[in-house]
Amino acid sequence: MKSRQRAFLLMTIPAVILFFIFHTFPLLQGIFYSFTNWRGYGDWDFIGLSNYVNVFKDMRALNAYGFTFQFAIVSTVLVNIFSLLIALGLNANIKFQKTLRAVYFLPNILSILIVGFIFQFIFTIFLPQFSDALGIQALATNILGSPDYAWVGVVIMAVWQATAFNTILYLAGLQTVPEDVYEAAAIDGASPWKRFWKITFPLIAPFFTINMVLALKTFLMVFDHIIALTGGGPGYATESISVLIYRGGFEGGQFGYQSANAVIYFIVIVALSIIQLRFLQKREVQQ
Repeated sequence: MKSRQRAFLLMTIPAVILFFIFHTFPLLQGIFYSFTNWRGYGDWDFIGLSNYVNVFKDMRALNAYGFTFQFAIVSTVLVNIFSLLIALGLNANIKFQKTLRAVYFLPNILSILIVGFIFQFIFTIFLPQFSDALGIQALATNILGSPDYAWVGVVIMAVWQATAFNTILYLAGLQTVPEDVYEAAAIDGASPWKRFWKITFPLIAPFFTINMVLALKTFLMVFDHIIALTGGGPGYATESISVLIYRGGFEGGQFGYQSANAVIYFIVIVALSIIQLRFLQKREVQQ
């Protein structure tokens, strides 16, 4: 028995070493460089908390945080609404149920970069030409070129691509709801809305919590969508925190400064996830 436990322990050592080399060590290295003025090359000096203080004075960084929060909150809400509605529809007794589930899951299989290039074509070429042909002026302008509305295009693409995964989780939750509960509610004369609000939603509340936390975390770390669709433009209108850290750290010679930004970003994501979990889990208990 002890030899078997020793064998299992030895099998985990290579994984632990690789995890430390490619995850923990770079993380600790980034935290260290956040206290320096290193540009990513050459010499560096220890400057203490200066980078952290400067992040809160940097309007470009603050604008990136504002865009990221706006994008993440709107996308999280929309994804969960659409995912739940689709899951409820697919959970009903309809024809081609399994085929439709496969079709709805397809966007999750596609690469985000490929999806981004497709939506870029739709927004920049297809929709304006289609609108001109129909005489609809509202859609004749490329929204990706507008500083005020470019973020809407990113939200549309992100929601379309992310809805598939959340739908699968909601479908798994709906499978756990006993049918006899619905039958008893129908006998008592409960309306479809009351059955959903009083029975379905409370029973799938843990799945709602998981979806909300995962969606918000994923959208707060948005990177590929921005690179593929807008590149952070026009100007810096759709520049997320991840894009700013990447460009400033690896292209702008601000490795130490953006490392501090990344540490702040990490703390914000962890804090929001914990707050979300506690609030939503408290609601589960209340329900």
